[in-house]
Amino acid sequence: MLAESFLLSFLSNIFYMKPFKVVSNFEVYESVEELPKVIQDLMKEAVSARDNAYAPYSQFKVGAALTLNNAEVITGSNQENASYPSGLCAERTAIYYAGAKYPEVQIQNIAISAKSMKHKVNAPVPPCGACRQALIEYEVKQNSEINVFFMGESGQVMKANSIKDLLPLIFDNSAL
Repeated sequence: MLAESFLLSFLSNIFYMKPFKVVSNFEVYESVEELPKVIQDLMKEAVSARDNAYAPYSQFKVGAALTLNNAEVITGSNQENASYPSGLCAERTAIYYAGAKYPEVQIQNIAISAKSMKHKVNAPVPPCGACRQALIEYEVKQNSEINVFFMGESGQVMKANSIKDLLPLIFDNSAL
């Protein structure tokens, strides 16, 4: 009887579920030169960090640069390890350093640039899921949005006004 009740409830939810729409907004710039000067400079920092990445296994280098509201710029690059779970992405390298060194300072912007050693990356490369989750933690903690600018090694740059545009159904401390 319990199994039948569960199945009936499950099926009714599938067939009678109310749909909802998730909308994310992005701005697209055709090149870095279209960005505001301060963001162009931040993206240059991300590119420089990207070039310092340690990526002998994936051959995929990523750099990230953050601006804090105290005018500090923090950079990070992906750091791989032969034991893959032991590596760390550029975005988390930068954000965790910022959180450790400036725990009460708000993050305003993050610029991300990615480059493959195997082929040209001209399309914007957003943060991975784990990095999105780490970034949303800081956005929730500071109770203010973080602008996210991301690109490949050249070409278009995309901007999200919040991590929530990249991860709209967030998991945060309210669920705990």
